[in-house]
Amino acid sequence: MNKTGTRYMHSILLTGLSSVSSCVLAGSLSLTSGMDFSSGKYGGTTETSVIYIPVSGKYETENWLFKLTVPYISITGPANTTPNIGQAVYEEDDVRTDSGLGDVVASTSYSLVNSARSGLIIDVTGKVKFGTADKYRGLGSGVNDYYGETSVYKIFGRASAFGTLGYKVYEPAVGYTLDNVFYGSLGISNKLDARSSAGLIYDYRQPTAVWSDPQSMWTIFLNRKISDKWKAQTYFFKGTGTSSPDLGGGALLTQSF
Repeated sequence: MNKTGTRYMHSILLTGLSSVSSCVLAGSLSLTSGMDFSSGKYGGTTETSVIYIPVSGKYETENWLFKLTVPYISITGPANTTPNIGQAVYEEDDVRTDSGLGDVVASTSYSLVNSARSGLIIDVTGKVKFGTADKYRGLGSGVNDYYGETSVYKIFGRASAFGTLGYKVYEPAVGYTLDNVFYGSLGISNKLDARSSAGLIYDYRQPTAVWSDPQSMWTIFLNRKISDKWKAQTYFFKGTGTSSPDLGGGALLTQSF
């Protein structure tokens, strides 16, 4: 069974962005949660809606970052649609709603460069998406995925630019095979005041099969530091092509300890 791609972990991608300004801090622990919503037809005729509620724990030292995300997911759409994979090439008219534990994601990052003087940060990250979601209920593929990526951040006074280049390896799943792919993102951010910043991100991922489209999305976001212990983020995104959601958005709240 050949499938196209979807995107339901956009909130996890953005939580990494909020750490750019704090990655020089040592020994910090934080918890993040919120909700991500996306909707799209993914080349079919019936809309699929996904609600994704992550709980993420993150621990940072001077050069290391460890993160674990345990999500709840709810999907309403055709029975042939799987989150983060998409619709099978055959049509399915039956619409169902299923929910439960999503795929747990663990990652480790190391700062190769973290210079306050130059404002340059270069991180390398290894990540595993464990196949913990129930594949029989269409909540996931039931197999693991593996990521390796490099991220670069550069601060220019009130503004900053950032980008990521990575490679994703899919374990073979029963019924279909996905190609391993390169993916990346480019973004800009600007401080609005001492506590707020806003920006724009473009994401791209290669097609996971010869008959599928690449995945591409534009995201606008707003970060707000509520206090020394609390910060919030909201974002909206628009996808292009059949491998991306048509639109979506979300909000996240982070507490530091």
